[in-house]
Parts: sequence; structure tokens; C-alpha cells
Amino acid sequence: MAIEFIEKNKQASGNFNNGEILENKPIGFPQDGGLLKPYSNLFYWAHAWTPNKKSTIGLHPHQGFEICSFVLKGNINHFDTKQNKWISLSEGDVQIIRAGNGISHAEEIDEKSEIFQIWFDPDLSKTLNNDATYDDYKSDQFQAIEYENKIKKIIKGENSPMIMDSQGISINEYLFQPGDHSIDIKSDFIHSLFIISGSLIYETSKIDKGTFIKLDNIPEINFKVTEFAKVFEIISPKKLSYKTYSNMRQF
Repeated sequence: MAIEFIEKNKQASGNFNNGEILENKPIGFPQDGGLLKPYSNLFYWAHAWTPNKKSTIGLHPHQGFEICSFVLKGNINHFDTKQNKWISLSEGDVQIIRAGNGISHAEEIDEKSEIFQIWFDPDLSKTLNNDATYDDYKSDQFQAIEYENKIKKIIKGENSPMIMDSQGISINEYLFQPGDHSIDIKSDFIHSLFIISGSLIYETSKIDKGTFIKLDNIPEINFKVTEFAKVFEIISPKKLSYKTYSNMRQF
């Protein structure tokens, strides 16, 4: 049985532009010093926000990885050298950069906005030979399934338009109403959860907003919600058919 709770104060942190953009990183770069290192084909996961005014992360390069941005609140503006123009994305929208053999991009995060930026680790022996590609997806392109006391939004999975090279990834966002809930855990996968808003009660402990949860080797997790809670989930394989960058670098 394996459940890890990584509270906000145990995650790596960072900032850009003298604190105009703040970050907590459930999975940081190796030098960031957080509790978790890359696993499965999840290489990096940052929760970034602007506490006051809009701010820009200037043009910078990427290769090989799949760089995904999920707009949690407000708006961001994105520029890359493939499209050579600025594009705006709003709450619920998603962008993916399949960095391939090279691309540069810049991001402007509007005032009081929040995003996840998550790097997925595909088979670099293939992706480094491909031209970079880019897609953005509007929030209403994703299927939202309503249950009795929750809504499940399928970002990557069945009937989703999102295309990725990284193997075996599913991505969901849940809105839980007050009450008892459970999430099934697939036996050959790792489930990574982030509490975006609200809180959960697990056994006798309160799990607060900003907490990251890593689960495997259990059939399900049961919890109670006392107020509305929004939870983001990535499901990734325990075993991959290729060596990831972190495998090769032995992070």
C-alpha cells in the first residue's frame, strides 16, 4: 500500500521576475530540492501564479519533452517560434508543445492567474527527430461527465481531442460536492493528484489545498469532502516501453 501526501511546504518553490510569478513544484528539477523526483513519464510539475500583476517569462528553448500548460484561473498569453504569434488561453484551456527537435516560447501570465505547467517525458529517441508541433484546446472541447455528487472532466482519455506522444497518460479534473467520495486506482499505473481548491478528509486527517498526492498499489482511495473541492489527476504507467530522460540521467 502506497499513499504519499506532499504538503505545499515540502514541495520545491521558485519565482520569476523578483516574485511577480511564484511557483510551487510538486515535481521539481533535480536541483530544486523538493521531496519528489521524476517518476513514470512525469518529469516536472509546477503550480505557478501571479499574486499581483501580469508578468512574462521570456523566450526560452525546449527540445524533446512535451510541455503542457493547464489554465486553472484567469488567462495566459503564449508565443512560440513555430506559430510566430501570441495566442490567449483562458481558464480551463490547455496547450501542448511537442518540443521535438527544438522550439522556443514565451509565456505571459495575466494578473491573479494560475496555471499548471507539466513536462511529460516521451521516447526521446523518437521525438528528438520530429519537428516541433503545438496544439491548444478550449475548455468546452473536453467531455464533462456529471455524477450524483461530482463532475469528472476528461482532459486526456476516452473521447478527448488531446494528442500526446508520452505513453499511457490519462488526465482528469474533478469537482467534488460535499460528501463521501472514492477514486479507483489502476493496478499498473500511478495516480498523481493535486488539490486545486477546497480540502479533503482522509481517515482522520485534513488534506489542504495545494497538497500533492501520489498513489499506487492500492485499489482505491476513499475520502470525505466538507466543501466543494477541485482535484486534478494524472494517471501514468508504472512501466514504460522506453527509457525516459530521467532514467538515462539516473535522477
